Amino acid sequence: MPDDPVTDDPVTGPLIFERFYLDCLSHASYLIGDRTTGRAVVVDPQRDVNEYLAAATHHGLTIERVVETHVHADFLSGHLELAERTGARISYGSAADVDFDTDPLDDGAHIGLGSVDLQIVHTPGHTMESVCVVVREHPDDDIPYGVLTGDTLFIGDVGRPDLLSARGRSAEEMARALYRSTRERLLPLPDATRVFPAHGAGSACGKNLSSEPSSTIGAQRRENYALADMSEDAFVEVVTAGQPAAPAYFPYTSARNREARPVLDEDAPVPTLPLDAALAAVADGALVLDTRAPDPFAAAHLPGAVNVPLGGRFAELCGEVLPAGADLVLCGDPAAAREARNRLARIGYDRVLGALPAEVDALGAEHLTSVARVEPDALADTLGDGATVLDVRGPGEIEDTGTVPGARTIPLPELVARVDELTPERPLVVLCASGNRSSVAASVLRARGFDADDLRGGFAAWHGPVEHRAGEGGVPA
Repeated sequence: MPDDPVTDDPVTGPLIFERFYLDCLSHASYLIGDRTTGRAVVVDPQRDVNEYLAAATHHGLTIERVVETHVHADFLSGHLELAERTGARISYGSAADVDFDTDPLDDGAHIGLGSVDLQIVHTPGHTMESVCVVVREHPDDDIPYGVLTGDTLFIGDVGRPDLLSARGRSAEEMARALYRSTRERLLPLPDATRVFPAHGAGSACGKNLSSEPSSTIGAQRRENYALADMSEDAFVEVVTAGQPAAPAYFPYTSARNREARPVLDEDAPVPTLPLDAALAAVADGALVLDTRAPDPFAAAHLPGAVNVPLGGRFAELCGEVLPAGADLVLCGDPAAAREARNRLARIGYDRVLGALPAEVDALGAEHLTSVARVEPDALADTLGDGATVLDVRGPGEIEDTGTVPGARTIPLPELVARVDELTPERPLVVLCASGNRSSVAASVLRARGFDADDLRGGFAAWHGPVEHRAGEGGVPA
């Protein structure tokens, strides 16, 4: 569920400024309004938009425009939902290429809400159409209230430049554009200008994001490694190196953000699927998504089900291991089906056929199977029996802590694409940091015919010998 909105409201002046943070996707969005006119915009909204409507009502505002800082890849934005609910216009930078009507914004364009003024600054680099939004409480203010930097500038980092290879743009080309955008368009702003990015720590849109909600241009000039005094060539080298693996769903979600797609009704109930209908759907190619915690899933689940616990970074994990566009049957707590459906919708996974009407244990033992999670104290014996350890943590995690000696390493976001590197005939024990991602990975591998269990408690519970290595690698399985 989203965190409570963070309000940074000057109170005494015309500006209303409210930040919303969706922790499960590390996504920040903003409501900006003028209390003297009641006019407002929303910047970079999430897809389920009820909270923006509630906030606008609370402040006595009318949302008349949605501004997207760029075509997002990590979440499906709520521009179409807000436009349908409020009649708001949708605006991108004028370089954007989308399949629905927009009111494009040229570099230097101003959006006046009354006294409150928003200035559009084109900042290509993360994407070609990226823009930042400079917010002034009064049009002639020398020091802006703040700048909404989208995925161009984060607290402690800049946006990754390597996501547009499929659209013919190299990481080097985009990094050079990002160098110029940060130096020529953002750093000239006064040092006291507050910086409000679209993402925080945990996002795969950068590699060094802070958990702080905001900063200032001056602080970032001093503290952000990517804004240090360096040549363009040095910047290209430093920002293209060491980027985390991008989740597999990013190209799919980016494409859907360009489409005139159906809108989400976040309040609609999820259809109920009786077990026989669910099994028939599975026979036709649907996937069972079991949203329970790893231990109850291991104890009893439908054969072939993929386990992604409904908590934490649920949608992102689903996007890493489930094929985009797959038909899904939800399994777990029936009361949580709507939450699961809406969280899947946040990344564009809309093909939820329905949810089973009962708890798994009530489905009947004849329909269920179980697996054993490997206890840390038993891992050495398991390896002695010929199993291979598969570590699905990221390279940085493994470099920081080491791993089980001889472990094969494949980051979870790359697992599906690299599954052919593993040998189905050889037993696998999957581990992650704490036992959550490993349950996801093991269930995915079992659904593909592997003999895979996972380590309960993850690497944190392992007290045996540790092998230290730099980055990804490992011995073949």
